[in-house]
Amino acid sequence: MLTHDVPDPVFRSFRDPAGNLIRHRGRILRTVRPEAVPDLEAFLSTPVARNAMDQGKIVPSVRIPSSAVPNVSEFSGANYVVEHEPIPFPSYPFEWPAEMLFSAGALTIELAQAVLDEGFGLKDATPYNVLFRGSQPVFVDILSFEQRHPLDRSWMAYAQFTQTFVLPLMANRHFGLSMASLFTGSREGIDPETMYRLAGPIRRLKPGFLSLVSLPKWLEGKADDASFYSPKPASSPDQANFIVKGLLRSCEKRIAATKPAHADSRWSQYLDQKSLYTPAQLARKEAFVSEAMAIAGPKTVLDVGANEGHFSFLAARQGASVVAIDSDPVVAGAIWRRASTGRLDVLPLVVDLTRPTPAIGWRNQECLSFLDRATGHFDMLMMLAVLHHMLVTERIPLEDSLALAADLTRDYALIEFVAPEDPMFQRIVRGRQKLYSHLTQTRFEAAAAPHFELVRSLRIDGLHRWLYLFRRRHAAS
Repeated sequence: MLTHDVPDPVFRSFRDPAGNLIRHRGRILRTVRPEAVPDLEAFLSTPVARNAMDQGKIVPSVRIPSSAVPNVSEFSGANYVVEHEPIPFPSYPFEWPAEMLFSAGALTIELAQAVLDEGFGLKDATPYNVLFRGSQPVFVDILSFEQRHPLDRSWMAYAQFTQTFVLPLMANRHFGLSMASLFTGSREGIDPETMYRLAGPIRRLKPGFLSLVSLPKWLEGKADDASFYSPKPASSPDQANFIVKGLLRSCEKRIAATKPAHADSRWSQYLDQKSLYTPAQLARKEAFVSEAMAIAGPKTVLDVGANEGHFSFLAARQGASVVAIDSDPVVAGAIWRRASTGRLDVLPLVVDLTRPTPAIGWRNQECLSFLDRATGHFDMLMMLAVLHHMLVTERIPLEDSLALAADLTRDYALIEFVAPEDPMFQRIVRGRQKLYSHLTQTRFEAAAAPHFELVRSLRIDGLHRWLYLFRRRHAAS
């Protein structure tokens, strides 16, 4: 897990006894305890590790002298330091659409299979070992790889993989549970007993549920016996490899069977089928956004209320690294599928800016809040056709919304103002138009003025909508 820069190293990751992860002045450092160094060095020297790093599947990692980072050993008790390539915007499983959890699980099994012939295994298999660079998953916990005993025919991470990847994806598919509901209350996903209660008597006997949910529930008494976890060595290394490969192949099939299906929601296919824009109006909006991108030249963009990512992709094609947030997991999943297929630098997250992801974990420091990660990260903020939803549906005052917008951009903001006369505004206001009669274009511009300088604006012909490109005012030094 990654944290914001701090003046001195601050310990943040402590769950792996083999080492700690520290962020120090923008650098991602992992200290390694002496007993874990042989496994790590052996793994990093393998062709599998080198190839996976070259392909971006494992985070590039190199050893650096501990003297290059003063006082690191004081925070970890270790002098062996590895530096990782930073992932631009860390995210967590409870912010992912199901498609991203599936992608992270598929990568985890792929790597577990790849390292087996090198004599290594994964000692844990959790989605917290994976971050996303844009739409591409990256395995970031290099201490998860350890040398296997030649006669070991078990994979001790099997239960964790099942509970944090397979069962959550099954719960999402069959019961509609979101990743937020599954992971904010527990790091370990969902257990067979909980799934058993959800399934009901008929589903408990169906394939998948029978083997992964019902049988573990019926046999849970045996798991209380310490001998249940005692090593059961194979008769030969070949037999051990054969058994473990078979287990990993079964995990591969099970994760494949949970691949999220395309779904529809209230907000899916919005621009294509539900939008008020005519093709000409949409083209004018696209042109304004393209011109704004050319003026601002942002390297990083936050697209709030991204829907299916139409403008996120426009920004990415003009060279920006985009984080696209929406409260609807279906549209976030649609963004991920398209970004992944086209290898576009767009990271979709299921985040509602009016109720953003809180800090989670021990002392609220293991997983930083969305606002902590986002503040100061982006060159441009886009809020297109979303501000009126914040004002009406969530009743966030206009001034507060614009103050947050200023906090979330280092430089530019591209904001669409939708007046109460707009048909969509009237649809969501549900007969309470008088409550919002004060929300005029003049009032919007006045509320923006303390935070932003106007660069340019445009009214979309035929609509009560205006597009604004603002530049953030900076306090005098």
